[in-house]
Amino acid sequence: MQDYEKLGVFYLGKRFNQETRTIEDDLLLYDSKDLTTHAVCVGMTGSGKTGLCLSLLEEAAIDGIPAICIDPKGDLGNLMLSFPSLKPGDFKPWVDPADATRAGLTPDEYATKMAKVWKEGLAAWGQPPERIAKFRDAVDVSIYTPASNAGLPLTVLKSFNVPGEATLRNNEAMRERVSAAASGLLALLGIDADPMQSKEHILLATILDRSWREGKDVDLGTLIRLIQKPNFDKVGFLDVESFYPSKERFAFAMSLNNLIASPGFAAWMEGESLDIQRLLYTPEGKPRLTVISIAHLTDSERMFFVTILLNEMVAWMRNQTGTSSLRAILYMDEVFGYFPPTANPPSKIPMLTLLKQARAFGLGVVLATQNPVDLDYKGLSNAGTWFLGRLQTERDKARVLEGLEGASTAAGASFDRGKMERILAGLGNRVFLMNNVHDDEPVVFQTRWALSYLRGPISRDQISILMADKKASLPASSGPATASLGGGASDAGAHPILPPGVNETFVVRQGSLLGNAKLLYRPGLLATARLRFAQASAGVDELSDFTIFLKAVEEISPTIWDDATISTDAEPEQDDHADEDGGFASLPSELNRAKTFTELQAALKDHLYRTQKLRLWKCPELKEVSNPGEAEGDFRVRITQGVKENR
Repeated sequence: MQDYEKLGVFYLGKRFNQETRTIEDDLLLYDSKDLTTHAVCVGMTGSGKTGLCLSLLEEAAIDGIPAICIDPKGDLGNLMLSFPSLKPGDFKPWVDPADATRAGLTPDEYATKMAKVWKEGLAAWGQPPERIAKFRDAVDVSIYTPASNAGLPLTVLKSFNVPGEATLRNNEAMRERVSAAASGLLALLGIDADPMQSKEHILLATILDRSWREGKDVDLGTLIRLIQKPNFDKVGFLDVESFYPSKERFAFAMSLNNLIASPGFAAWMEGESLDIQRLLYTPEGKPRLTVISIAHLTDSERMFFVTILLNEMVAWMRNQTGTSSLRAILYMDEVFGYFPPTANPPSKIPMLTLLKQARAFGLGVVLATQNPVDLDYKGLSNAGTWFLGRLQTERDKARVLEGLEGASTAAGASFDRGKMERILAGLGNRVFLMNNVHDDEPVVFQTRWALSYLRGPISRDQISILMADKKASLPASSGPATASLGGGASDAGAHPILPPGVNETFVVRQGSLLGNAKLLYRPGLLATARLRFAQASAGVDELSDFTIFLKAVEEISPTIWDDATISTDAEPEQDDHADEDGGFASLPSELNRAKTFTELQAALKDHLYRTQKLRLWKCPELKEVSNPGEAEGDFRVRITQGVKENR
């Protein structure tokens, strides 16, 4: 048997003779650097597609090449089920009881059978148990579960941080990053937004673009505030208010805030920050095989997360130096819905960018699907390797051949459609056609036996068991990331959202903070009033200015202003912006309604009318009245002096 343990080649299987239906001795050794031109794997359920793709990832791992694997279905967790000793006890916790029942066996008997099947299968393909140990030693395999603590939690809160210099300097790259980030967030809100027509998309994109170019990170709380009070005056040639009225912006901000404040969103705030370098390598520099399971997410949540992840991959890619060798792999186990031929979901832009540009940076993109009809084959013309398995319908075959022909034409290679049709028609289980633009001709092969136990989809409970030890050793920093959110109005520390038409101002603190003291803003009501005191008989017509301050309370009553501080002093020094290091006390729920402020204004007018008096001193004998603001003593002195003068 040929030696397949060579650096730079992946042992994927053996050549298969379709005429004799036999496996040949020639190994299929795939040149790893060919993967820099990306790969597509298509095959119906039961074709062996998962086994082939996991084998490719295993080979990359043995070669020390890290990979990030997006897992929409739950199959990729099988990469953690590799057992060097191949004992029945290793398999037993992971066998499916239903499979055992169908086989007429107990779980123990079925585990014994699987151990025997795997041992014999690996031996038949020239793979000793030591190769499993080699795979396990070569990489760190982990399962992440965003918005869930089943696996290692992962937060995307930092995904709106300022992009790297390479992106900021490239206008096209910046537009792509901004547009994809805005689209991803809107997808989470269930808004299918056209980047050219949607007011929500244009507003978000403008906010992100302006903030990033000013070097400012945008967390979700800041984003909500900027939706209400944008950091610009115009959108195009229109002022912001004409383009997107404040009342509508407030409704948009509230929809985003409600999403963030919902109990389900709390899980998105937990875990490691989405750092591509850390997902590819451990802090010690060991390559990682990182599985990101998104099977538990809703469709909108999946689109949001995948879009953010792809954006981060693009940003990471642009910060790498050029190379012709394979540096890392991005694998997506089911690309259906993320890369359609006509629609433009937010995930499509960064995916296209990766397919077009990642080659120069040594990043190989591998996309798999069992739904070949709904794929943008024009975009996939950048893929240099196609793995085609058994297909279900003639329509599937026609679409795949169309895409394969486009890829061959783009690469300047010849394409024999008739021959390809005949090959596809004769494919069976675990038998694939590999069309590699770097090779002279297509190759039909049977996939090797996977090192990992292919038991089918892994449940969340099983993921939790697999990742228990790693979760137990998580550093404290991997816990909740609420401090960076600043979103929910009811959370202490969060900058609250105010309804449109309500002016927000911040009283400037006096002096400096002592020691480790933290600045905390507490909500209050600040009002100014001008009262007119008039009495014709006394010859009085006086205007007086007042400053009124009231600490915000939870219950708004008609007599709320009875507790206010009213003075004729000037307003305190104020600022339009809060101190960046300041936190916020919670805002009473009543103050989230614009109607409340109308009621408060009316109540204040009534309170001032009832309580504010202009005190005047009167001398009836002389028919004299003191001037407004004149003290009693001064008035008496003036009256006495007047009497003396009249003698």
